[in-house]
Amino acid sequence: QFPEVVPLNVGGMYFTTRLSTLRRYEDTMLAAMFSGRHYIPTDAEGRYFIDRDGTYFGDILNFLRSGDLPPRERVRSVYKEAQYYSIGPLLDNLEDIQPLKGEKVRQAFLGLMPYYKDHLERIIEIAKLRAMQRKARFAKLKVCVFKEEMPITPYECPHFNSLRFERSESETKLFEHHCEVDVSFGPWEAVADVYDLLHCIVTDLSDRGITVDHQCIGVCDKHLINHYYCKRPIYEFKITWW
Repeated sequence: QFPEVVPLNVGGMYFTTRLSTLRRYEDTMLAAMFSGRHYIPTDAEGRYFIDRDGTYFGDILNFLRSGDLPPRERVRSVYKEAQYYSIGPLLDNLEDIQPLKGEKVRQAFLGLMPYYKDHLERIIEIAKLRAMQRKARFAKLKVCVFKEEMPITPYECPHFNSLRFERSESETKLFEHHCEVDVSFGPWEAVADVYDLLHCIVTDLSDRGITVDHQCIGVCDKHLINHYYCKRPIYEFKITWW
């Protein structure tokens, strides 16, 4: 049996709420914890103890009480707590507002490149290895980011949804090559362009605490056949470690 008014100690932070609030949604961890089927330890003052950082627990309670959502700057953090407590309705609401709504769109775009995360890891590993070998504060590497499936030249102007040129299989093989870079991203078919993908790369590296600068240093310019040259842009990434 639980009291109607429940005192809580969440990671050293104190809260008080009604039992009905904790049981608001049946399929949540909190509803299960306070269903009477599980043992919950108490602290020296008799508060029910939850061994979790309580920084955002107030936001969890406010949603359970009245459906209130956190301010934008706390959305990501509250989302993680809602995942831990398995509060589906809160997760659904948070996913429909910024910045999580935009993140869903971004991930849909990145889903077009199945090796995106592997390429990020390769950038990090190469940069770390070069910095350690040279005992340097930073490392540079070349990254190719291209949207079109086929290399293009000034003689060709492909449009969206017409990225594949009409060439025979034997002709197509003449255009197949790998640019001389450390990592290559592409191709993809979407409205998002090269600069959008560069933004994703820099953002995801920055989220991992990695300082990165980049600049375009030209194009591949490898001769393929006749007057055709690879015009995929090449970027220099500078990873600074300290």
